[in-house]
Amino acid sequence: MTAELLFYILIGIIVVEFLWDSYLDKLNAKHYNDGIPKELEGIFNDEEYRQSQKYKLTNYHFSQWHKRINFILILIFFLIGGFSWLDEWVRKIMENPMIISLIFIGILGIIGSLIEIPFSYYDTFVIEEKFGFNKSTKKLFWLDQIKSMLLSIVLGGGLLSLILWFYIKTNENFWWYAWILITAFTLFMTLFYSNIIVPLFNKQTPLEDGELKEAIKIFASQTGFTLDNIFVIDGSKRSTKANAYFTGFGPKKRVVLYDTLISDLNTEEIVAVLAHEIGHYKKKHVLIQMMISIVMTGFTLFLLSLFIKSPLLSNALGISIPSFHIGIIVFGILYSPISEITGLFMNVFSRKFEYQADAFASEFFNSEALIGGLKKLSKKSLSNLTPHPLYVFWHYSHPTLLQRIRQLHLSKFNLDQSSKL
Repeated sequence: MTAELLFYILIGIIVVEFLWDSYLDKLNAKHYNDGIPKELEGIFNDEEYRQSQKYKLTNYHFSQWHKRINFILILIFFLIGGFSWLDEWVRKIMENPMIISLIFIGILGIIGSLIEIPFSYYDTFVIEEKFGFNKSTKKLFWLDQIKSMLLSIVLGGGLLSLILWFYIKTNENFWWYAWILITAFTLFMTLFYSNIIVPLFNKQTPLEDGELKEAIKIFASQTGFTLDNIFVIDGSKRSTKANAYFTGFGPKKRVVLYDTLISDLNTEEIVAVLAHEIGHYKKKHVLIQMMISIVMTGFTLFLLSLFIKSPLLSNALGISIPSFHIGIIVFGILYSPISEITGLFMNVFSRKFEYQADAFASEFFNSEALIGGLKKLSKKSLSNLTPHPLYVFWHYSHPTLLQRIRQLHLSKFNLDQSSKL
């Protein structure tokens, strides 16, 4: 294979992925005006449904412009030899290969972040504001941007520095050390994310004593689940949308409820949503997904080690000196079709796990309360109730609301039949 052919393969991958993604988006958008399925009737009245359709269509048009601009900028950068120019410029001011790679990747990261900020600003203060979701202030928005960028520099730069050091010291065997490092970092963040990262952006307070806390503890006790750490996060300072999540393992496990969730759902519905999250823990879904992710990371790093030093990768971008930073960019594009396929399998597993967690909530708590909670959350966020099946298969990590409700009804029917035997 020649460097010229590889260059056109890279361009081809970028173009095909853009066209395919645009096709899926358009296919999905055609279903925005579909009628509400019978099982979902009552979530929206006519005016609310028209509002949800406007919200979806507005986001669709905005995302298309966003993707097109990014696509054009990437193509231009490739075609004018931007990588070659940047590599040459960095080499003029630095000689250390590790520093060269850090500066090169850092500059690309900063450029990417600066390009994204106007889109994020428009989304927050125009679209989300227009439809009543935004609660963030401009000051808070810019603080978030600065904090996120600093975190990327400190954490991302630190990890990259260690990986580069492993690469310089061990050459092709660097992938072993990088794999161990990334795995250790992943485990650390799983355990301490809520203690270290979240407080930089949000305030977390222990759930106050009362009806909700007592109901949660009773359910947890009945299912043999020790739960001492229940926190409320001030999500309402940025958005009206509600959420809840489970994080950590062992004594570090905690449930985090958004204050918007507590205000939007009743006690039984909140406990049902938590029952779903506890179902993930009891079924070891988080652990399984983490193990799969760790294995896939090792596989990806191994493949990277086979190609990282190939002059062909650098030559494809018009660069004569092989380097880690150019190799990882070219490899990342070449690997992206494989990443899409593995992502599809991960989504299949994830959707299966969601059904299992719903079944757990249905068996050990109340399926109707969970359905009620899911409907309220969908209404509150103006969710798409009629996505195209192919779009769901390709992008959704969760089943659709309709699929979950139908499966919950089936689970309840099976449980009722079993109790009669």
